[in-house]
Amino acid sequence: MKCNLSISTLQEAEAAAAALTTDVNNGTYIKESNLLFKDFTEQWLSYYIQRNAPKPGTIRLRRYSINKLLNYFAHIKLNNITEEMYQAALDNLKDQDFARSTIEGVHTTGKLIFKMAVNKRMLKINPTLNAYIKRDEQVIIEDDEEELPIFFEKEELLLFLNTANEKGLFMDFAIFILLSYTGMRVGELIALKWKDIDFKKRTIRITKTYYNPDNNSRKYQIVPPKTKKSRRKIIVDQFVIDVLKKYKIEQEKIIKHFGKSYTNKNYVFANVYHHPGYPLLIKFIESRMARLLKKTDLNLNVTPHSLRHTHTSLLAEAGVDLDEIMDRLGPQDDETTRRVYLHITEGRKQEAADKFSNFMGNLTGKQNVS
Repeated sequence: MKCNLSISTLQEAEAAAAALTTDVNNGTYIKESNLLFKDFTEQWLSYYIQRNAPKPGTIRLRRYSINKLLNYFAHIKLNNITEEMYQAALDNLKDQDFARSTIEGVHTTGKLIFKMAVNKRMLKINPTLNAYIKRDEQVIIEDDEEELPIFFEKEELLLFLNTANEKGLFMDFAIFILLSYTGMRVGELIALKWKDIDFKKRTIRITKTYYNPDNNSRKYQIVPPKTKKSRRKIIVDQFVIDVLKKYKIEQEKIIKHFGKSYTNKNYVFANVYHHPGYPLLIKFIESRMARLLKKTDLNLNVTPHSLRHTHTSLLAEAGVDLDEIMDRLGPQDDETTRRVYLHITEGRKQEAADKFSNFMGNLTGKQNVS
């Protein structure tokens, strides 16, 4: 028995040696790395940033995903992480009720990390290759109404804007007119410079957005939009242009008052309370809106971003088709825009059905139905 075991062991060793020799000769030999997962992720992130030059928001999301993976693999050697271990990590995230989009982000990052390890010949097998995210159990939904984002009706918007005009502080009326009449995002509004506005052609160019996760007035970034389609030119009416012209005159008086203490970077909406001339913080606009809402009987849960949905709803109500609305707003939240549009135009569907029914009624009225 011992002899047979020795022969078997010897045969396995010889086979392994032969396979190793073949790999070396063919250039397919892989010496798996003993590097810890946490150390390799640092190398990967540095390489990822250098190669792709991602936006700050993307880097933040990658770091977030890495931190989630570190909870499971931080002190495990790269070559000891198995398919079963990686799948168990995804399952555990699902069990913790993280949003599917969050888990997908973690999984995407994980695949990128291990793909690089395989490409660099540090691993033989990619443990993420067959991994998947469990689907939610399908349930019967009696009410098929989709939840809509919060937005103003036309009369509510007019009340809010009148309140901003009559009781608002400096900048308020111009800020909320621009948000509600263009549907631009708050970050796009903050990054707006006067050179982006053509008073004669009545156009506003959207070419950049504001990024400041730490809410530090001095430490901000102006970055490109997430997609090329987010770069757009919006045509506005003369009323908006007149509001901006009047506001610009007021701003120039303030700049003159501050003199050299005003850091003039040509922003349309610049801070005049702390660090004059620097862009506004998003929370500044949020607090200004909350202040105005308290002076009305309107929904206090409405946010500056709600004005984007308000713009969508009013365009739909005015008869503008969906493609034109999406072109005006830019992509990224197409599904939300579509839901608002379909909700507003529901009445038109009923009207079309009634027209068809009336037409068919006239036609079939001549028929005898037995």
